[in-house]
Amino acid sequence: MQLMRFWDKCVLKKENKLKQDAFRDEWQTDIILLNALGLGLEQTLQYVYREAGSFDAFEDWIIKVTGGPDPQKIAGFNRTLAGEQNGRCGLTEETILTANDHAFWDENGYIIIRNAVSKADCEEAINALCQFIGIDRYDSNTWYNDHPEKKGIMVQLFQHPVLNRNRNAFKIRKAYEELWKRKDIWVNTDRVGFNPPETEKHKFQGPRLHWDVSLKQPIPLGTQGILYLADTAENQGAFTLVPGFQNRVGSWLKSLPPGVNPRSQDLYALGPVPIAANAGDFILWHHALPHGSSPNTSALPRFVQYINYEPSDHRENDEWI
Repeated sequence: MQLMRFWDKCVLKKENKLKQDAFRDEWQTDIILLNALGLGLEQTLQYVYREAGSFDAFEDWIIKVTGGPDPQKIAGFNRTLAGEQNGRCGLTEETILTANDHAFWDENGYIIIRNAVSKADCEEAINALCQFIGIDRYDSNTWYNDHPEKKGIMVQLFQHPVLNRNRNAFKIRKAYEELWKRKDIWVNTDRVGFNPPETEKHKFQGPRLHWDVSLKQPIPLGTQGILYLADTAENQGAFTLVPGFQNRVGSWLKSLPPGVNPRSQDLYALGPVPIAANAGDFILWHHALPHGSSPNTSALPRFVQYINYEPSDHRENDEWI
């Protein structure tokens, strides 16, 4: 369900027969559809907008890149779309987040889940990333080679068995369930990241501090997450955020002069902190925090995987500020 409708909307927008912001109320449904299929949003839109094929070809492409949809996920998505699930399911099992974890989250807007993924799976993910873009993890002469699937520090690798294992790691899913206070959440299919050290010829390309959500108040709960695949020091392009800003973003916005674009302000004046952590550690943060990567001034690359969970009925503010 919804797949042909999604395809038709994309084709009509591609042909300028439908406004780009049409059916905004279905955006979350489309996102959960792609999650259920195991598809990345960007890779799917690139296929639809670049290929001139048929719907049958689109279905064939899905099977080719994913190995075929998971029947249980498809059945779950169809039940959700048909309104057969009640939206919220209670948490009954033993939790992994302590009272201190929740207090830290409430105050700082992020938590670190230690040893969320095994070192072996982290190593396998790094090997898959390196093979995908043709680099040698231990040979700096290969780190700066051009590759069509390298987009800055992002690598357009979405599907791989070890990436799926990491996405479905018990600790990662449980942490999201406990923060959302529900079990009916869907994991996305996002990319991996490779941030090599800066050189005279290679400078950090970002993303620097930013938001991926509208700043219209109040900002609803939303989550994002990043898995460190290798030990990462503060100067190793570490993930950086402004702790606690979810609690003061409203007052900060009110303090700005009228008409000023908040996204053009010096976000580094807000007190960003680089997060050092080890391979297998997972950083989960509230999307109201300014966040981004940082220049890598160490001697080693940073390897990461982006993972997020959210409910099918999650909604963000319609107005973009």
